Amino acid sequence: MMKIVKRQQMLWRIRIESQDDLWSIARLARKGMSVAMLGERRDQTTVGETGGRAKSAERKKMWIQLRIESTEYQTFSDTLRIHGIIEEAQFDLGLHHTHIVGVKDEIEITSLTPFDATDIDLLVQSEKASKAVQVALLVVENDEMILYFITGRGLRESAMWTMRGGGKRGDLKTTSSVASSFRKSVISAISSQLNDEIPLILCGPGHAKDVLLPELRDNGHSRFIKSVATSMGGRSAANEVIRDGLAEDLLGEHAISKEVKLLEEAWTRLSTTGTVAYGKEQLDRALSEGAIETLLITADLLRNEEDTIAGKSWPIWCRGLSKISATLVQCSTDHDSGQQLLGMGGVVALLRYKM
Repeated sequence: MMKIVKRQQMLWRIRIESQDDLWSIARLARKGMSVAMLGERRDQTTVGETGGRAKSAERKKMWIQLRIESTEYQTFSDTLRIHGIIEEAQFDLGLHHTHIVGVKDEIEITSLTPFDATDIDLLVQSEKASKAVQVALLVVENDEMILYFITGRGLRESAMWTMRGGGKRGDLKTTSSVASSFRKSVISAISSQLNDEIPLILCGPGHAKDVLLPELRDNGHSRFIKSVATSMGGRSAANEVIRDGLAEDLLGEHAISKEVKLLEEAWTRLSTTGTVAYGKEQLDRALSEGAIETLLITADLLRNEEDTIAGKSWPIWCRGLSKISATLVQCSTDHDSGQQLLGMGGVVALLRYKM
């Protein structure tokens, strides 16, 4: 789990323990802040007397602090790249450098002013989310199986196995021996990918998952396994499990589960009670009237310095939420409900009453 080693008004020292932590750091570490960690630079003073190419210089490991210029992070990747100008190191001050941050690294993030409440909230959320048990989910159909990992911030596809050909599904050769061989190959692959502590959800339409479950047991899978029926297959099945709370005992504490439930509540209210607001004009009115109960906003929009509401940046505008005892939820867009939120402009509010 993410470890907050040191937390001060303008400095955080954090140990990265998962890809979800990298997702959070990519949003916390922004232009104008500083980030420091152990890195390597070539020491030009170690080049021989006859000179030589710069790449022959000795690489030295040292603590390097950068003034951040930009960051690069692809969801569910293993590294975060932070580009900036060296402002503290043994040498090369003022030069460009890139920190490549990965799991197990320890970094310090420094701000010139006290960290905003929205950043503190995201840090605390991330620390809590990292304590949730990682869950694997296998969508099972007769001729295709897809393995996902449900993380605190999204739904990550890990592997797909299929025996579908190029023809129509009605022409598939689904004899019992072919199907049995297919299941055995999937079970073997899953056994090598998952350790025994990771719980597994089997889902999908039809009875294929119920056939697979005892075979997993017969092959030594002692992990917690839960089988749930869904109305569809593919990624839609995985989203259905999260959206409809079909595995609440496993996913109840996951941030993604809570986000999706709240977002689904917003979509339901749009077509029923109307106690929901979206669009900057509606949202600002709802805030001024004290009508907002919960504000759902993408973590990226909340930190978009070019986007404003009622002439204010989003972090400043959101400070008004505490005055009316409203809750702020920073959402990921790495799941289907998060993509729907993007389609609504990146922010929606659940209201206490219809305006």
